[in-house]
Amino acid sequence: MRNLFILLLGTILLLACSPEISEENATPEGDWRHHGGNHNSDKYSPLDQIDGSNFSELELAWRYRSPDLDLPEDLAYPTGDYRAVPLVVDGIMYVNSNHGLISALDSSTGEELWVFDPKSYELGPPLFSPLQTRGIEYWTDGEIERIFIATSGKQLVSVDIKTGQPDPNFGDDGYVDLKQNFGRLEFEMNNITHGAPPIAVGSTVIVGSKIYDFSMFNRSPPGHVRAYDAYSGEFKWRFNTIPQEGEYGNETWENDSWQVTGNTNVWTYMSADEEAGIVYLPISTPTNDYWGGFRLGENLFAESIVALDIETGERIWHFQTVHHGVWDYDVASAPNLVDIEVDGKAIKAIAQVSKTAFTYVFDRITGEPVWPIEERPVAQSDIPGERLHPTQPFPTKPAPFDRQGISEDDLIDFTPEIAEAAREMAKEYVLGPIFTPPIVRGSNGKRSTFVVPGAGGGANFPGATVDPETGIIYIPSATLPHGMGLVAPPEGTSDWPYIIQMDTKIGPFGLPLLKPPYRRITAIDLNTGEHVWQIPFGRGPANHPMLEHLNLPPLGSVFSDVVAEGGVLITKTLLISYLAQKDEINPEAHGSILVAHDKITGDLLGEVLVDQRLHGPPMSYQVGEKQYIAVAGGGRDDDNELLVFALPD
Repeated sequence: MRNLFILLLGTILLLACSPEISEENATPEGDWRHHGGNHNSDKYSPLDQIDGSNFSELELAWRYRSPDLDLPEDLAYPTGDYRAVPLVVDGIMYVNSNHGLISALDSSTGEELWVFDPKSYELGPPLFSPLQTRGIEYWTDGEIERIFIATSGKQLVSVDIKTGQPDPNFGDDGYVDLKQNFGRLEFEMNNITHGAPPIAVGSTVIVGSKIYDFSMFNRSPPGHVRAYDAYSGEFKWRFNTIPQEGEYGNETWENDSWQVTGNTNVWTYMSADEEAGIVYLPISTPTNDYWGGFRLGENLFAESIVALDIETGERIWHFQTVHHGVWDYDVASAPNLVDIEVDGKAIKAIAQVSKTAFTYVFDRITGEPVWPIEERPVAQSDIPGERLHPTQPFPTKPAPFDRQGISEDDLIDFTPEIAEAAREMAKEYVLGPIFTPPIVRGSNGKRSTFVVPGAGGGANFPGATVDPETGIIYIPSATLPHGMGLVAPPEGTSDWPYIIQMDTKIGPFGLPLLKPPYRRITAIDLNTGEHVWQIPFGRGPANHPMLEHLNLPPLGSVFSDVVAEGGVLITKTLLISYLAQKDEINPEAHGSILVAHDKITGDLLGEVLVDQRLHGPPMSYQVGEKQYIAVAGGGRDDDNELLVFALPD
């Protein structure tokens, strides 16, 4: 069901008159110095040696086996999908392992130059299993160069990039103890770890946290964000994501729930405007993710974008994407910073994609919406003790990039038999628009609320990519609906009256309940707020025995097991991503398919079969005259490695 809207004339005009690219967050051409390429998190490379004419000729230049695999079995912990983003600085690649080891490599050959091991595994097993560390941060003041990593062992480490040794002037011989300066509930530190990299701007290093999402008890640690001096490791400030007594927003946590409610953390990447001195925090859902009777009120700054002064931690502006969330719609990716022109006005913009399939666009300095955002009435809950907010924010532009909500008209109907089975199955669920709340399982004879997008759907980690030359944002998304039903927990296991029971992979005959597409890539012009094109991404179930005779076009992948894959990379001409072979070829296949599309039209230009399951965000760099593409893969099968592709000599 290819839904392709091509505005070639508009695009050409845009290319001719787009605003000049800001240089405040510029990275030397050929380098990739931050997880998103730069602190704008645009994930854009201007390189063009690899293009549509030769993409399918790519071959493995080298692969690097993670040093995790050499750790003694009695020390190593089970690891998750390997999603690290390698960095390249002056021809040297730096990449972390899932256990937090950092390797320096010759970026043209993969030769190992040094390995630093923070030995965080010696501090005890993480509560989160399997273990996953998503990246590192490069920082320089023009003379000193460091790599920062926040480890699973609650360490902030500063490493000299030349020697691979901890900086003796930082903290305690290179280490800062992240168990300190956290605020209340410090005795519950076992629920806290780190996965995403910190962000370092000016003389400040800012650290989020990953907090255990499935605690069965209301008393949980909060996700406060902390900052440290990049030279000394001295603690500088803490921003309380759950406002404490006397702070702005504290009244939005009724009945003193701010004292015990937790999470509301920054578990994903952050972005920063270096020139303005602002860091942008994408903040997650509070506990309990799906029932908020013990935290009535709007719950600032949960599920919000918050702009802070980098030096002081003072709040400059914020926007809450979901009030009193009960759908696990945390802000799951770094916002994209881009300079655009709207109705003749130059705007330093910030665009935040979301699990809800909305794109929220603001002036990144003032926080003013570029287009109006309306508070609209939404369905209310009848669960005892719950009180939802009467309205939720709806952007008027851009239009949603994925399906929102469900009605009978959205049910799969390729054949009369499939349509009838879908209608019969749908009777078990509450159907409704976006923000229809979960129900208690069995209420009015219904099993659960069919939530679209689901908690793992919309735009999840690692978010969107934006072209700074055109202002076009490219958003990978998946619908991934969930049936959300609340049940009473087993006696003695929780102090909440309700916990979630999730229904996944709902549909007749092993097919999805909804019409396609199930996975998409959407291009949106941020200068106009209009969609440029949208394509289904992946073949999906088109070859299902009940569909194969229909000769259907691509329907979009239905994930077999992984919620969030690696996102997209934009180069001068290409949009690059990948698909899992098990979703596209057969369920037994192990590897991936590296895919290139024309970024102007969305047309498929090339594919490369890869013998490894890819998971990390792709990046590109150049050494000498040669362009490379690198992606992390493996992990759950203890085969995590970095794969690097290039054109043959």
